[in-house]
Amino acid sequence: MSHEGAVTPGASGLEPAARDDVVDVDFLISEFDEERPQRRLGPRLDAGVVLISFLISVFVLVQVFAPLRQGNQFYLMLFLGFVLPLVFVTYRPRKRAPGDRGPLDHPGPLDWALTLVALAVTLYPVLPVQLGDSGGGFNAFLDRQGQLTTVDVLMGALLTVLILEATRRTTGPVLPIVALAFFAYAYYGGFLPIGWPISHAGIDFDQIINGFYNDQSGFYGVPLDVAATYIVLFTIYGAVLDATGAGRFFINFSFSLFGQSRTAPGRTVTLSGFLLGTVSGSGTATAVSLGAVAWPILKRAGYPKENAGGMLAAAGIGAILSPPTLGAAAFIIAEYLSTNYLQVLLWATVPTLLYYLGIVLAVEIDARRFGVNAVEVPRQNPWWLLLRFGYHLASLGVIVVFLALGVPPFKAVVYSTLLAGVVGLVERLVSGRDPLDPDAAEQPRARALGTYAGELYRALSTGARSVLPIAAVCAAAGIITSVIVKTGLGQNLASLLVQAANAVSNNPAIVIVVTAVLSAVAIIVLGLAVPVTASFIISWVVIGPALQSLGVSGPETAMFIFYYAVLSEVSPPTALAAVASAAITGGDTIRTMWQAAKYTLPAFLAPLAFVMTENGSHLLLQGPLLDVAWTTAVSMVAVAALAAVTGGWLVHAASPVERALCVPAAALLLFLQPVTIAIGLSFLAVAIAINLLRSRPTNRPSSPAHAAKELS
Repeated sequence: MSHEGAVTPGASGLEPAARDDVVDVDFLISEFDEERPQRRLGPRLDAGVVLISFLISVFVLVQVFAPLRQGNQFYLMLFLGFVLPLVFVTYRPRKRAPGDRGPLDHPGPLDWALTLVALAVTLYPVLPVQLGDSGGGFNAFLDRQGQLTTVDVLMGALLTVLILEATRRTTGPVLPIVALAFFAYAYYGGFLPIGWPISHAGIDFDQIINGFYNDQSGFYGVPLDVAATYIVLFTIYGAVLDATGAGRFFINFSFSLFGQSRTAPGRTVTLSGFLLGTVSGSGTATAVSLGAVAWPILKRAGYPKENAGGMLAAAGIGAILSPPTLGAAAFIIAEYLSTNYLQVLLWATVPTLLYYLGIVLAVEIDARRFGVNAVEVPRQNPWWLLLRFGYHLASLGVIVVFLALGVPPFKAVVYSTLLAGVVGLVERLVSGRDPLDPDAAEQPRARALGTYAGELYRALSTGARSVLPIAAVCAAAGIITSVIVKTGLGQNLASLLVQAANAVSNNPAIVIVVTAVLSAVAIIVLGLAVPVTASFIISWVVIGPALQSLGVSGPETAMFIFYYAVLSEVSPPTALAAVASAAITGGDTIRTMWQAAKYTLPAFLAPLAFVMTENGSHLLLQGPLLDVAWTTAVSMVAVAALAAVTGGWLVHAASPVERALCVPAAALLLFLQPVTIAIGLSFLAVAIAINLLRSRPTNRPSSPAHAAKELS
């Protein structure tokens, strides 16, 4: 999907917005997406980076069908050797000053030096070069596991520093600081008081580096394996899908569906966010790309800036919570639980339904609260659009079909990528131009094919380039997982968490509720500082054992952690998706964050239902169909009660008393036990009855000012 300025739906698709509404989408994504704050390179250097990135994509695609004979760890070493040096070329050592959109910023001497050192230390284990008692190639390096030479240790220490610096450049300083704290804990653990639960004997420096550099629990563990085996293939798929015009079709199709009603803009944002997420793979990027198109429409409808920004952020984040292309952590779930990716998609189905139900209800409520207007937007017939361009949906369906047939996800996504590329090729052969650009003149077939080939070349490059920060984060997470494995810290911290819950009560039900709440808070706080992938990995090895020790199953624990790791992206005070949305709408940043939290509140509370009672597992499609049906229905009523709390609306505008009654109603319903459900429904019935008796048609707000006054 093109990011060259803002666009709005026009008579024949998407047309440039008015000058005042123009949004520099690429700049906002580069500044606010925590995993893509890249440099602006000059044409020649950028062309070189594009070429190298393209070759990386070709390498990982070939690896799917012709894996290296030396095994997976050998592949991971090569993969890291290709992507880590690129980080120092494409990412600046510090952020630009706010509002700085100045000249190009090429790498300096230090950046090039780091690039060369990164290339040397990552490829050192696989190069068949003898250096005294060191080097000698991959097999010789593995043979020295646990007994590294001085050169091995030096190379491993340098790689540790470089990975931490790459992570700092791509995602900020917090994760490197956390990793350094774990490193210090491993080395100085022997100095802790012996009576402390987390004390240990301490680990020698050489053994720490061995765990990072020559052990499958370190840099080359599950996180990097997932990044190099799954995530990079999905980023390539998203880039190819984008190059074929899928993103523009998704937005056009969404605008065509909902007519001219006053709730149409909000509904369109919600659906577009879901569809665009399959292309971008990033909540922030989805929110920005969608906001560039939808904000002018939301403004004309009468949405306040902060509410519109919150809606955009919520829709963007929802994209990485939803099948068929969940966020990167979903692949790690599949690896940790030794299950297939399709199973993870099935677990996410009902939670996704609940998430979008909450947003849709919030959209309907806001349309009434603010008295928004129907917006006259020229649109195309949705059936014609679906018939003409619905082939963009085919590759998404192919992923699910292949997964259902037992095809590994890394092969399924490659097949889908090939299908997306082929249908794009057929489109160019038929139309001779970009099919969703109404102003493009038809080109000769040879020129149209040449243009399309260039777009695919850049798309493959973009796919590999998009995985650079994820690879850095996953490698850095290897430091943390290695320390936890070698010291047993995860089990010790899990025991402390359960002991804290036992201090509140000895009742098993209360213990698990308190543990779940403390865990949710911990994951959200951690997620404020580190990316979703790292947040999930750390939480899994620390909090996961605590929940599972209380009888919570692996799938329930994994999805609980996954949702809170993702939802930290819209949690004040560091909700980057909301910050980027506020930059588009011009709204107050903090108020936009709180509005995003309001839209996503049901998603914050629903995961608690996964773990608090046995019935919560039904929300993950585990158990008999009837049980899945009634727990889903009850949870939907709970989500509606939460929407009434945050939106201030039942049948009519809700008073503070009515909203207060909906709080215990939602909480009790989400406990999913017959007694609590009955009590929760009673609270909700009382709230609705009071609302009906108190309200009159004349009480409905006729303006945003009236609504704000009544709801204050």
